Amino acid sequence: MTKEDRPPRLFERLFEWFCADDFFEELQGDLEEAYYHNVEVHGTAVARNIYRKEVLLMLRPSVMKKIKGRFKNSNSNNIDMIRNYLKIAVRNILGQKLYSFINIFGLAVGMAATILISLYVQNELSYDKYHDKADRIYRVSREWLNQDGESSLHLGHIAPPFAPLIENDFEGVVEQAVRLMSGYGPLMSTADGEKQFEEDNFFFADADVFKVFSWEFIKGKPETALVEPNTLVLSETAAKRYFGDEDPIDKSLTFNNFGLEIEMKITGIIQDAPNNSHFHYNMIASFLTYENVVGKEQLMQQFGSNNFSTFLLFPEGVSPTEFEAGVPAFMDKHLGQSNDGNPASLTNKLHLMPLTDIHLHSHLDSEIEANGDIKYVYTYIIIALFILLIACINFMNLSTARSMKRAKEVGVRKVMGAFRTSLIRQFITESVLLATVSAILAVGIVVVVMPWFNNFSGKQLSLTTVDPLFFSVLLLGVVLVVGLIAGSYPAFYLSNFTPVKVLKGAKLNSHKKVNLRSVLVIFQFFISICLIIGVGVIGDQIEYMKTKDLGFRKDNMIVLPSNQQIHDNFQMIRDRLMKQPSIEDVTFASRVPSGRLLDSQGGQAEIGGEMVNINFRIADIHVDHSYLKTLDVKFLAGRNFDYNLASDSTEAFILNNAAILGLGYTSPEEAVGKKFNYGGRNGFITGVVDDFHFESLHQSIAPMVFLITQGRARNVIVQFKEGMEIEASDYLKGEWETLRPGSTFDYYTISESFNDQYMAEEKLSQLVSYFSWLTIFVAVLGLFGLSSFSIEQNIKEIGIRKVLGASVGSVMYLFTKRFAILVIIGIIIAIPASYYGMTEWLSGFPYATSLKPMTFIVGGVSALLLAIVTVSYEIIKAAVSNPVSTLRSE
Repeated sequence: MTKEDRPPRLFERLFEWFCADDFFEELQGDLEEAYYHNVEVHGTAVARNIYRKEVLLMLRPSVMKKIKGRFKNSNSNNIDMIRNYLKIAVRNILGQKLYSFINIFGLAVGMAATILISLYVQNELSYDKYHDKADRIYRVSREWLNQDGESSLHLGHIAPPFAPLIENDFEGVVEQAVRLMSGYGPLMSTADGEKQFEEDNFFFADADVFKVFSWEFIKGKPETALVEPNTLVLSETAAKRYFGDEDPIDKSLTFNNFGLEIEMKITGIIQDAPNNSHFHYNMIASFLTYENVVGKEQLMQQFGSNNFSTFLLFPEGVSPTEFEAGVPAFMDKHLGQSNDGNPASLTNKLHLMPLTDIHLHSHLDSEIEANGDIKYVYTYIIIALFILLIACINFMNLSTARSMKRAKEVGVRKVMGAFRTSLIRQFITESVLLATVSAILAVGIVVVVMPWFNNFSGKQLSLTTVDPLFFSVLLLGVVLVVGLIAGSYPAFYLSNFTPVKVLKGAKLNSHKKVNLRSVLVIFQFFISICLIIGVGVIGDQIEYMKTKDLGFRKDNMIVLPSNQQIHDNFQMIRDRLMKQPSIEDVTFASRVPSGRLLDSQGGQAEIGGEMVNINFRIADIHVDHSYLKTLDVKFLAGRNFDYNLASDSTEAFILNNAAILGLGYTSPEEAVGKKFNYGGRNGFITGVVDDFHFESLHQSIAPMVFLITQGRARNVIVQFKEGMEIEASDYLKGEWETLRPGSTFDYYTISESFNDQYMAEEKLSQLVSYFSWLTIFVAVLGLFGLSSFSIEQNIKEIGIRKVLGASVGSVMYLFTKRFAILVIIGIIIAIPASYYGMTEWLSGFPYATSLKPMTFIVGGVSALLLAIVTVSYEIIKAAVSNPVSTLRSE
């Protein structure tokens, strides 16, 4: 038996250390038996994790050894002492209802935010870890570099020949290489045609895909499910959608797409992909199906077709660095030289990324699905910790501010023989009890807001489905951390009182303690103001991105899917659509603004009378003759495509200004008429258009070339008249049901698609906004408690001032000023800090708004006004009260 086969040694020793002798042998046998069973079923890694969990769950009094102390009566004494601590703690909580409420509610809000964010973060970090071999699975991506060594394109998909070539060339280094390719929303139908649906999550996959990924089979065999062509595996949800409760095995579904109709036999049913998977499937068809259609030999030559997600499984003990070291030679061997005669490996790179890193760390130019972002995870963690920290500061401030109330209690206890350590334990017990009550309330808050949070975050989090061990450790950790952090300073401060001084009634609030409380209040508002300013800046950036002139007409544009029939008869269809009163214009293209520019090819341009290889990436958009006119793109030189000139369909190229400058032309006029070869076509530059934002403002304007399509047109763009979207869409629905029978009518507008590109920023803005106001609320709650206590302590001073002729206004000014100064200091510190932080954030955008002074002014003034309003209530109440009632005891 190897060391790796045994249960974790550390946890074996831990169990041996704490388990009672009477149970040890039996329980150890049960644990080991379960461990080796899990090794066979789930693998060593999962089995070891389960063993660790089971050992920790054994940490309970009924199983643990009895602790033998040297004092025989210590147990009963300790129980009496703890009971006394709890009795005093409850008495103090009930005796100071306002301050107890502020502490408990403030801590509960902070804990609730921490629990929610922790559940969210735990979910984000768990992506793809459910696969048994997750630690050995890597995705391959492909990057192109220009002549300066700068990245021009980096795709999460690669070409189809790479996977089999990698398996062949890296034998012993790579165990499996599998490909998944999207079916691009095929129309799937049952044999009788009664049920048919467009399937967005359809993939073609290599037969070995189930050897790499741990998707659980409900029916069928993973080893043979995709071995034959025209075979299909369904998710559990898809199987029920088509067949209900019937057994779908050996039944068939018909695939319709790419002008093909293929009958596919169902060979397996697998569970739906978990929510914490970076991509999801409804159907997985055998790759041989696609290979038979295209032809294996032709597929192995398609190094430019980068549409295949490729995953490698490495053998245990083999480092991915062995593969990475051999990639340059591999690329040179199979790709040869680039257009400029240099080895392909100089401009063509393959990269690896661990499967479990993809969701949070991969943001390439093509992904299977939109991923999360580790930066936002860090942001959420920081915000939650800030809220919890501010709640803890409230507790510390109020506890130390109320020190006079507890001073005589501490003095009497010390005179009666209490040691400082026992007093510290008492105060820590009180804070932990408060934290426990707060935690219970926090769980209630989490349950209430969880549906909203799930809707906001797009998650399906639930306290009923979360790992009980994780949640228990999280809750216990929060209670202990908050109880100890929030209670430690007050405990050490209060227990340090000198009995003689406190029993004489000496004043305890030294300047040092007051200053510390002031610093904590300043810190609270510093954080709050930074968050408010952050919300304002993020909102300004979103507004800037949504309203910036993109250089073309984006409004009133409907985008619809095309097919071969529409392409072949486009001119006739366009003429018919143009007769509809609500439609202004119609065009079609391979790419539509708001999408990504993922297509490009090599070429040459005439520069200085010679044909020179293009040494940078120019993205191509295949269009019809009216595309640029419909989008109202501005021409800098030359002309648009002319439908009456047959040569334009094969020889005309229109470039944007970024491409012209990249080629080295001094002006758009100089470029017009020059020879230009691109993607196998030879022709001339007939026009130059001004730069416009084809992609979202997350990307810089890329060099582009427009050429007349010869079949690569997947999108129809319909420009409707202002205010007539409903009429146009209703009419188009009927037309598309005729042109694409059986397909659902689904369209989007270009302007909405652009706005959708900024959803991550929108969510960040909303989240920071919610939590910033929550932070302000907790800070203001603490300020209210401090101001209330301050007025209570100085009520006689207010009475004397009124007797001596002070007005209500002057009393208000005097006491409001004390707190306002603290907030103003917080503002002064927060403005440069937030300026620096938001400047750094904006630097991540190629096109960013400028920081507006008003954003900082509004943030600071809002916090100041809230603070003044908060403290004013108690001050006004004290200032208008009858001084006789406050001075009666003197």
